[in-house]
Amino acid sequence: MPKKAVILVSGGLDSTTVVAMAKSQGYDCYTLSFDYGQRHRSELVAAQKISELMTVHAHKVVKLDLGSIGGSALTDSSIEIPESETTGIPVTYVPARNTVFLSIALGWAEVLGANDIFLGVNAVDYSGYPDCRPEFIKAFETMANLATKAAVEGQKLTIHAPLISMTKGQIVQSGMALGVDYSTTVSCYQADLEGQACGKCESCRLRRQGFEQAGINDPTRYQKNA
Repeated sequence: MPKKAVILVSGGLDSTTVVAMAKSQGYDCYTLSFDYGQRHRSELVAAQKISELMTVHAHKVVKLDLGSIGGSALTDSSIEIPESETTGIPVTYVPARNTVFLSIALGWAEVLGANDIFLGVNAVDYSGYPDCRPEFIKAFETMANLATKAAVEGQKLTIHAPLISMTKGQIVQSGMALGVDYSTTVSCYQADLEGQACGKCESCRLRRQGFEQAGINDPTRYQKNA
């Protein structure tokens, strides 16, 4: 019987690469996205399109309202998205986002009988988010194997973060080798309704650097004033 994996998919470069990696390892892929009140909603359209193009077994969108607690420029329109480099944990950090997302992925994995969850967090070229660190992934996996009926009955769950120690350039190279079409992905924190990137936010800067590092032409669709 094929092994199943739940994969967190945002519609961006990293998570799309992770889907390709999981497929190359023989997993039946079930992609999971979240409509959590984010300002950059075109990423949901990208996640749907990517899941279709990569012929996953199922794609699910779970609706949450993280905007109701605020605290992030990604969910609160009164907080400006920074367009220059910042120090410390940036205002684009969404409080407890990966903890919430992984918890729901864990529930779906248990329902599906999947023993593997994949996500595209990165601890090298990242924005300083605390829930993108190896320590967090390890701690969540430990918790997951204490929290579920499946684990108690011997079905150990593994959290995979294959990009955790890769540079953005290495991620792009890996995805290209697996046939990923990055022109369909949306990484920008303030992409327009058509998914065109601003070219100015930190996510755009990291993405552009990744293509430069990889020596590959940037296929990103930018807004006219980018």
